[in-house]
Amino acid sequence: MQELTSDTYDEFIKSSDIPVLVDFWAPWCGPCKAISPILEELSADFVGIVKFAKLNVDDSPEIAQAHEVRSIPALLLFSGGQFVGRVDTAGGFNKRKLFIKIVNALSLPIEIDQSILDGESIRES
Repeated sequence: MQELTSDTYDEFIKSSDIPVLVDFWAPWCGPCKAISPILEELSADFVGIVKFAKLNVDDSPEIAQAHEVRSIPALLLFSGGQFVGRVDTAGGFNKRKLFIKIVNALSLPIEIDQSILDGESIRES
C-alpha cells in the first residue's frame, strides 16, 4: 500500500488510471491499526483493479480538512482523479463487508463469490 504525503497526494490520485482508495489514518488511532491488515489484504486482492494508499492525517491535516475527514479511519474513493465517495466502516472491520462495499461503491465489474472472500485473488468479469 502506497504511503502518501502532502507532496505526493494530488499526483497519485490524478495520475491513476484505475480507482484509488485512500485510508486516512494516524499512528495513535487504535481502529486504524485494526483495519490496516485488512486493507493490506484487500490491496493484494484488488491488484490492477483498485490502488490502495494511506495518508497520515497528522502529517497532512490540510488534505484531511479539504475532504472533511472528521473521524478516522476514513476510507475515501477516487476515480478519474475525482472524489467519488466514502466506504462506510460502521459495523466493524470485516474483510468481506469492506470488499463488497468497495465493489459496490465503485460499480466494479466483479463477480463476488465465496472463494474470493476466503482469500483468493479476484478477477474482473
